[in-house]
Amino acid sequence: MDPALHRIFIRYINDGCDEAEVKLLLDYFKLDENEDLLKKYILEELEQGEWDGDLPVDLDNHLHAVYAQVSTHIKPVSKPFVKKLYFRLAAAAIIILALVSVYLFTAQPAKNNETANRAASILPGRNQAVLTMADGRTIALNDAINGQLASENGITVKKTADGQIIYETAADNTATGKTTYNTIQTPAGGQWQVVLPDRTHVWLNASSSISYPVSFVGKERLVKLSGEAYFEVSSNKTLPFVVESGNQLVEVLGTSFNIMAYSNEQQITTTLFNGAVNVKAAGKKQQLAPGEQVLNKLNGIELVKGADLEEVIAWKNGYFKFNSGIEEIMNKIARWYNVRIIYENKPDPSQKFEGEISRWRNLNEILHIMEYTGKVHFKVQENTIIVNK
Repeated sequence: MDPALHRIFIRYINDGCDEAEVKLLLDYFKLDENEDLLKKYILEELEQGEWDGDLPVDLDNHLHAVYAQVSTHIKPVSKPFVKKLYFRLAAAAIIILALVSVYLFTAQPAKNNETANRAASILPGRNQAVLTMADGRTIALNDAINGQLASENGITVKKTADGQIIYETAADNTATGKTTYNTIQTPAGGQWQVVLPDRTHVWLNASSSISYPVSFVGKERLVKLSGEAYFEVSSNKTLPFVVESGNQLVEVLGTSFNIMAYSNEQQITTTLFNGAVNVKAAGKKQQLAPGEQVLNKLNGIELVKGADLEEVIAWKNGYFKFNSGIEEIMNKIARWYNVRIIYENKPDPSQKFEGEISRWRNLNEILHIMEYTGKVHFKVQENTIIVNK
């Protein structure tokens, strides 16, 4: 979801929206003109839980039940818009959890206020990245003004009003034919979008980098990825698009897919949304169909059918979707909030956490909700989170 819309949601929860912003939310969810309708349904479902001041042990299931009830009140739309409605419902789930968190904060006694206060000062990530040109020049993209940033080998690099980086070939192109590379790198707590010279659209997650030629020549369009990115590849049957990440190559013609290849994760995960790709790793080759996933591990590759696409792409759409162990979750938090993680006890890999929440919320709200499960506790010391079960 658009970060600007997330900010409006936060203001809405705190009764800070003006009339135009409220109308924007109603239009987005296809709701009636009553601006309090969604909040009314959510609070009614919460009150029916009869918690008596204590949280239910099956909190995750309870929240899903609340969402299921609330979603039935959202106005149906015609079949051509089913896909759009799906994303509206996914976004609605984020708001439900945000409202639930507000409800919990006000309904329950405060715990560990010192930790909460420290975590409150740790803000979520933002749009920031550095572009490194072939000649070594670096440009802080978040600080650069919109318009032309540089010209290199007959190619103009521009920053658009919505923050994307695009490449344009000049009408009087004087390119020498020499392949030159640019790199965009996001820090911990950063993300960015780039439209490559072939019109392929790339979304970079935090602590990631992509290197690519300013002009694609030869027999393939080769880019190198470290970290995580979502690709919408421009179709070109005569010039395959290839992503190199670690010991893996992903070959495509025109499709949408996500690759997570962080060095501190146990595997490289490639997930296909539409089209077709071939994943080559460890001397093996695996073709993917939409909805399938390849896990590239030290001992070989594994095919997963029926991958949770919503969870895979949650970061791109502006929220966290957790359905995993504490280490995987804390890795995501560390990259987005630019914090260090220390474990006082060895995490139990069989213990799973499930839930969704906006990536634009402050860190203390994320930790607060996780602590209420009773499965984990946190201490915050400056920029370090200490995890204790």
